Formats: sequence, C-alpha cells, structure tokens
Amino acid sequence: MGFFKGARAALDAFRNFTRTSAQSQRGSWIHRAAGPSVLPPGASRRAPDVAPCPPACRRFGCYGVAGIGRSQCNPFSIGTKRCYYVDRHQVQHFKPRGPRRWFRNPRNVLIVVLVGSGVFVTVFFGNLEDVPYTKRRHFVLLSRDLERRLGETQFEQIKASFKGKILPPIHPESVRIRLIAKDIIEALQRGLRHEQVWCDMHYASPDTFEGSETGAHDTLMALSDKKSEKLEETWSREEELLDDRWVDQSRKEGRERGSKPTTSHLEGLNWEVLVVNEPVVNAFCLPGGKIVVFTGLLEHFRTDAEIATIIGHEVAHAVARHSAETITKNLWFTIMQLILYQFVMPDLVNTMSSLFLRLPFSRKMEIEADYIGLLLIASAGYDPRVAPQVFEKLGQVTGDSALRDYLSTHPSGKKRAQLLAQAPVMEEALTLYREAIAGRGIEGFL
Repeated sequence: MGFFKGARAALDAFRNFTRTSAQSQRGSWIHRAAGPSVLPPGASRRAPDVAPCPPACRRFGCYGVAGIGRSQCNPFSIGTKRCYYVDRHQVQHFKPRGPRRWFRNPRNVLIVVLVGSGVFVTVFFGNLEDVPYTKRRHFVLLSRDLERRLGETQFEQIKASFKGKILPPIHPESVRIRLIAKDIIEALQRGLRHEQVWCDMHYASPDTFEGSETGAHDTLMALSDKKSEKLEETWSREEELLDDRWVDQSRKEGRERGSKPTTSHLEGLNWEVLVVNEPVVNAFCLPGGKIVVFTGLLEHFRTDAEIATIIGHEVAHAVARHSAETITKNLWFTIMQLILYQFVMPDLVNTMSSLFLRLPFSRKMEIEADYIGLLLIASAGYDPRVAPQVFEKLGQVTGDSALRDYLSTHPSGKKRAQLLAQAPVMEEALTLYREAIAGRGIEGFL
C-alpha cells in the first residue's frame, strides 16, 4: 500500500513538472515571436523565416497561429497537401476525412446513386425467373450451380446421418418408390417439352373464376367416395378465391408478356431416390434431384397413387426452385429486420415478419407445389382425384388445426384438399390423366 502511494505521488509530480515546463517554453516562444523589432547592441537579427518553433509546432505545423507567418517552421509545406484551411478570422478548420468528406460533394453522391441504381436494376432483372405452370415471376439470387451443390452436399449428409437405416436398392419398398419416382420424372420431362404444346383452355378465359360453380361441382362429384362428399359440404367458392386467385392472375400476366418457364436448372440432373427406415411421416426432394422418403410415410399411405401424390408435390418444389427462392427471401427479410431493429423492439419485429411475411410466403409456395404436383401425377398415369384425400389425411396424421392456415408454414390439410378440388386445376389434371391411361401422353403442359 505504501509503495502504491509513493508511485502515485511520483507520477503526479512528473505531470506537474511537464505541464510547467511546457507553459514556460510556450511563454518564452511567444515573447520572442511578438517582441520588439529593435534588438540590443551586439545581437544579430534572425530572419523571420527561420524563427524558432515550439515543440508542438515542429510536429504539426504552424498554420493559423496569431503572430506567426505562414511560411515559418512548416516542415510539411514542401510536396505535401494541407489537411486544414484558415478562414478570414484566422480560425483553423480541419478538413473532414473518410467517406463523410467524400459524400459532401453532390457530384459524388450523384455518381453513387446512378451506379448503385444501375447495379441493382441489372442484378434484379437479371435474376428474374418464371415458375412453370403458374408463370409466377420470382427473384432468385442463388445460382443454379450453387443450388445444386447445396442439395448434393445435404444429400450426402443425410446418407451419413442415417447410415445403417437406409434400405438397400433391391428392397421391395425401394424398388417401388423408385418406379413411382421414375414415372413422375418422365411426366416432368414431357411437361417441359414444347414441341406439342397443350393449351389449357380453363385458364385462357378471364371468366373462369367469375362464372358459376357448375364446373367445380362436377369435379367434386368425380371424387366419388365419402370423404369427397364431406369435402364438398365444407368447400365454398368464396373461400377458394381468397387463396389461389393469384394463380389465374399470374398465368394471365405470363401469357400477356409471352413468358417461358425457367427450366435450365432441371437439365442434366442425376435423380436419386433414398428410402430411410425411420418412423417419420415425411418426404422431400432436395435441389439437384435427390428424393428422400421415410418409411413412416409408407405406413399411412399404402397405395401407389397416394405415394405418387406426395412425391409429385416434393418434386414440384424442385421444379419451382422454392429452396433457392426461400434463401433469397430470407436474405431480404433479414436486411429489413436489421433496419427495423433501430426503431422497434426486436421481438416485435421478429413476430410481425414471421406472421405477415415468412409464413404467408411459405404457404403460397406449398399451394404452388400442390398444383404442379397434381399435374405431374396425372400425366404419370395416377388418378389426381386421390390428391385431395391424401392431403386431408396428411393433415389428420400431423395434427391439423384451424390456426394452421395462419400460424404454420403449410396450409391445413383441409384447406389444401379444398383448393385442389376446385374446377380449373383438377379438370386439367383429369384431362392429362385420361390421355395418359389411353397411351397418349400430352407434352408442354407446364
């Protein structure tokens, strides 16, 4: 303790000594600089250009100090640029440094705005794509090669994590799933060929949604079992319009601008099927054509048409590039959240963004995949009238609720069944199905 007090006293004494020394040097220097011009006898007159400088002046220069010429003791005046200027009141102003100084110039701001706008427009319009069938235009920032590599990497991780639980290729369930997936992939290839383009007349007229419900009623009557009758009782035209009216609108806009669906990400894919022996009611298709099915799904859906409905839905996600679109949307959502964090509580921002942006967007993609998948299974020769029953049953297995239409990434099974049972898309699928079982595969329906 005594050593600490002694050290502190020595430090205070040193500070007082340096402060007194600096003040005395500054006073003597100012006296010499501002003193009388008449020198005592025997003293020599020194030129003002070589007047002595205080230590601070030697280090930083002497611009703008009262009583000192601008050419005096300036060690940086030769070949250097001044970092400050002196106004008419001899006040010294340092020039700002960094981006703030650069943006004070209106010309520089204009250049930044023009270049930034050009880059944004180029990137945005250069990455717009049209989804097959729905013709919905979406912005995807992720490249096709990167998306495919991500899917293949995730597929390898799945194989490593479920090692020992993957059914061998010669297992009956593996053979069965692989044959169903093969039919759907062949239907996809037919749907993307446009040598023989199929005109879907049910979406060609703007009166499709404004007419009577006769067509929808006929389609619902085609679903001939008891579950279909229960579905008809709860389905109404007004409720349908609230969810899938955007499909007709996007198809109409696509026809007006003559859009072509983006399918280059489907070229040269190495489609693979993996059946995992796990009691999980799930299946998915990764980017790059990697299909994974769990045996828990096969315990609830036993017919080929039911399994084809699930696989067709998952393949439709890959067709529409929903994974890449989700990554892009999440990037914009994150940027928006970071901006709103400066003004609103983070918890409120996260809740509102999920409730009004992320979840509705995810449910919209699920409906889009339902529509595309329905056409795929119909073209593959599977009865599309099974699809509404499959999704209603899937909702019962996974625990359906009325709030799922608002608080979940997927619509409720009941809602999906209602939308799939509506006239336009179901009638298109029935037409494809009749032609397929007759041996006349229709091309270009996507």
